[in-house]
Amino acid sequence: MRADLLLLCFGYVLSQFFRAFLAVLAQVLGDDIGVTPENLATASGLWFLIFAAMQIPVGAALDRVGPRRTAAVLLFLGGGGGALLFSLATNAFHINIAMALIGIGCSPILMASYYIFARSFPASQFATLAAVMLGVGSVGNLVASYPMAWAAEAIGWRMSLMVLAGVSMITALGLGIMVKDPPRVEHDEKGSVLDLLKMPVLWAIFPIMLVAYAPAGAIRGLWLGPYLGDVFGWGTTAIGSASLVMGCAMIAGTLIYGPLDRLLGTRKWVIFGGNFAAATICIFLATQVEASATTAIICMSLIGFFGATFPIILAHGRSFCPPHLTGRGVTLLNLFGVGGVGVLQFVSGPLHSSYAAQDPTTGYAVLFAFFGGLLIFGLVIYLFSRDSIE
Repeated sequence: MRADLLLLCFGYVLSQFFRAFLAVLAQVLGDDIGVTPENLATASGLWFLIFAAMQIPVGAALDRVGPRRTAAVLLFLGGGGGALLFSLATNAFHINIAMALIGIGCSPILMASYYIFARSFPASQFATLAAVMLGVGSVGNLVASYPMAWAAEAIGWRMSLMVLAGVSMITALGLGIMVKDPPRVEHDEKGSVLDLLKMPVLWAIFPIMLVAYAPAGAIRGLWLGPYLGDVFGWGTTAIGSASLVMGCAMIAGTLIYGPLDRLLGTRKWVIFGGNFAAATICIFLATQVEASATTAIICMSLIGFFGATFPIILAHGRSFCPPHLTGRGVTLLNLFGVGGVGVLQFVSGPLHSSYAAQDPTTGYAVLFAFFGGLLIFGLVIYLFSRDSIE
């Protein structure tokens, strides 16, 4: 790992943190400024949707101006500025704007890394390198669990966000100095995202990319906290510990998936098997939603573990993208992956509240069953995809 890639990895730690920390702060934000889980579902959904929408301009910027300036400018203005605004929030609207800005700031980090991997390393190593970056960067998931809960109690959530704003800005400055842009691709071909959308081979991959990360991302990013609090009466510190366990499971899954395509000689069936297991566990959890906190944590951790197929799905889709559209290709796939979580967060809030009004437990059972059904939907279409191994 080069020094610039290590710094990008740290930037991705921040990105993972910002997509997951609301679950731990749900109770304290409710007590302090009166926001509800449904408000936070909207804020979390905004982060993911803005992040996803930014993939189109980010992809163009990677191909045209390179990863160095793209990552540095957006992380400084969006990540640093959004975290600072969050620290000053007094209502749900302020949190929505802050999370949207943070989504803009985090949007180029992982894709800048993947762009460098795709352009500077052998194609056969892409899935493994992508998984390592995703797995190591997912330490942010862990920091967003118990350590964030501890910081919120020790120095307050406002001061914690101010510190994160400063760290984000310093990291962005470092990226602007250290990142090495790959040589530009010299070609006479013109192309855009529309050219990628015209490729039938990608259309069987887009749906599984849309839903694969959504259940784990939604549970870890938000619903774990309200679920354990409402059904089992857990507090912030205990929820932080549960978040830590699920975060570790997601990291382990990501790292294990990385080399499996080369070891087993298939990407398609590794992806299919993992997501089928995650769907089965979602449906099982829906039937056992109030069995015990231990059962719940084990199930949510297994959903995170088996659902960690993001890098290998991205590698599957990227293998069909022409070289001069590498940046647009990886960011388009990422748009589907992250956008799926954003759409799901917007849908999950009203879905949960409509059933929770009658019975909080029923609300969560419906939610987990919905997650499992989405995965089954994506897998049915994915059966028609073409396998690939470089």
